[in-house]
Amino acid sequence: MGKKSRVKTQKSGSGANTVVSPKEMMNLISELLQKCSSAAPSAGKEWEEYIQIRGLVEKIRKKQKGLSMVFDGNREDYFPDLMCWAQENGASCDGFTVTNFGTEGYGLRATRDIKAEELFLWIPRKMLMTVESAQNSLLGPLYGQDRIMQAMGNVTLALHLLCERASPSSFWLPYIRSLPQEYDTPLYYQQDDVQLLLGTQAVQDVLSQYKNTARQYAYFYKLVQITTGYNLEDDRCECVALQDYKENEQIYIFYGTRSNAEFVIHNGFFFQDNAHDRVKIKLGVSKSERLYAMKAEVLARAGIPASCVFALHCNEPPISAQLLAFLRVFCMTEEELKDYLLGDGAINKIFTLGNSEFPVSWENEIKLWTFLENRAALLLKTYKSTSEDDRSFLEKPDLSLHSCLAVQLRLAEKEILEKVSASGRDKRLHFQKKLEEGAPLPHFEESDIALLENSDTDAKLPIILRKLEEVEEGDELQVEEPLLNGEKVSFGTEKIQQVSRDVASERMGQTQAPELSANRTEDIPKENSE
Repeated sequence: MGKKSRVKTQKSGSGANTVVSPKEMMNLISELLQKCSSAAPSAGKEWEEYIQIRGLVEKIRKKQKGLSMVFDGNREDYFPDLMCWAQENGASCDGFTVTNFGTEGYGLRATRDIKAEELFLWIPRKMLMTVESAQNSLLGPLYGQDRIMQAMGNVTLALHLLCERASPSSFWLPYIRSLPQEYDTPLYYQQDDVQLLLGTQAVQDVLSQYKNTARQYAYFYKLVQITTGYNLEDDRCECVALQDYKENEQIYIFYGTRSNAEFVIHNGFFFQDNAHDRVKIKLGVSKSERLYAMKAEVLARAGIPASCVFALHCNEPPISAQLLAFLRVFCMTEEELKDYLLGDGAINKIFTLGNSEFPVSWENEIKLWTFLENRAALLLKTYKSTSEDDRSFLEKPDLSLHSCLAVQLRLAEKEILEKVSASGRDKRLHFQKKLEEGAPLPHFEESDIALLENSDTDAKLPIILRKLEEVEEGDELQVEEPLLNGEKVSFGTEKIQQVSRDVASERMGQTQAPELSANRTEDIPKENSE
């Protein structure tokens, strides 16, 4: 069935170039390795570095032109051999077939109805290319000596695949011959396509990925010169249907809750209507702020760092419980911070920070949603094109697939930021109305604990105290603002551990947590005021 397992040297254009001397090639490789191993460029210079690295890579590609090994015919010619090989080695081959789905590429088409939760695909372990099989191949000695390979399984598998591809007698040849010659991830983009991603949050990862891949190639060139689930009982990889499939429908694989940036960077496609799409946003309390220490302490009690990368989501609510808690603390006044540190029921209030049912104050809600509205609007201004520009660009008839992916991703980021800005505006107006009406502020009671465990996805989840017992002995979380009668106080490790234990006990109804208030200064270790 299919073509014979024959490989040939690729001939492009007029054929292979004149043989390059090993010394000349090694000089290029060394230059590439040095460039990719240098310190990270200063802000704004990443694109310039990418151009330089890409220039070296293209020089090497040109020198090596004509040396690539390719198989006769098209990859689809080898699908029958693939299925025959799979069946002979115990893999499932019934219920589906490999089909070309046009713009989506090749995929599995159901040849019969498949019920949800039905096991329809399995692959025995012996068919899998793994780090273990790489160790048992000709790569074994190199793997045993090189720490990079030992630490990076993906690199080991890539080299394993290349070695098996070059072997006419490889056990995996039917599988290898069915693989595509190139992919739609940004590593395969033309420079102009990558440039379309400038200004997006994905571009940093794209440039880093290119640099890291080039560095790994250069390193191993010099060195050489010099999941689905796994069934342990049956020793095979298995795939279970997550939904019903009718005959002739395409069968999709679930990649997890990835954003479109992750799909484009790692999988080479853009997923329309991705319910898990999101945009990263880095926020932090400035250490130069007068209230920094107090805010950092409240955040620490809630298990949130004072500086962190959060996500803005494409759906409602646009922010997670953790981000809501951070923004509430970020916008707190000094009096509000004291209340959450030392006021009545201060420990219980920590659990409400991420719950939208219990605002700190109407003014606090107005501040945080105003901040989010303005921050999203500012991020939108960093793009060199508008959403309308991108939509018009996507209507071009001669647009390449890679350009299309880049602009789709760029547009998706903007649409999320636009939604977040609009949501912030709506929330701000809502809480301004509450303030103007003099609406009573909801207060948390012990009987409301169920509200902290509601079903809204990630919207009102309780913020759990981090394991402060893990703080190294002697470490202190300093509160540098005067809190009590002009005296400075610090919350030492011993006190933090006691508070954490008391909170845990109170949650189980075993004891009443000690009240930390301005009237109980003996509960807090004091420092002499300067």
